[in-house]
Amino acid sequence: MLYPLLKSAHLLFVMAWVAAVFYLPRLMINHAEAEGQSDVQARLQLMAKRLYRFGHVMFGLALLCGIGLIHFSGFGPWLHAKLGLVAVLFAYYILSYKRLKAVEKGRPLPSALTLRILNEVPVFLLFAVIFLVIAKPF
Repeated sequence: MLYPLLKSAHLLFVMAWVAAVFYLPRLMINHAEAEGQSDVQARLQLMAKRLYRFGHVMFGLALLCGIGLIHFSGFGPWLHAKLGLVAVLFAYYILSYKRLKAVEKGRPLPSALTLRILNEVPVFLLFAVIFLVIAKPF
């Protein structure tokens, strides 16, 4: 009974974290498109800070549940690859927030088009993670 509960909680927390991973770069796009609207940009910065904290909590909870799942199911080679991709996603998440923090210090964001392209990176990484979890190819 504990395994299905852990797996369900892990999936829930992963979904919440991935929502933050997808939305944080979107806030950057909105920030770049709101050039000259300091009130809008300030609100977007505040939203980004709150979302970043929320995402970290969700990641931590997903990690704890994931560790519990490893206890039940072991640590196969596919899991090494999955965790490597999750680490890349986590780094992407952190770098997205650091880019927004740099704006507070006066550094410019890349163009909205560049940010839109970068916004697609986590989709491909997440697809690979999902494939590894479902197929367990090795």
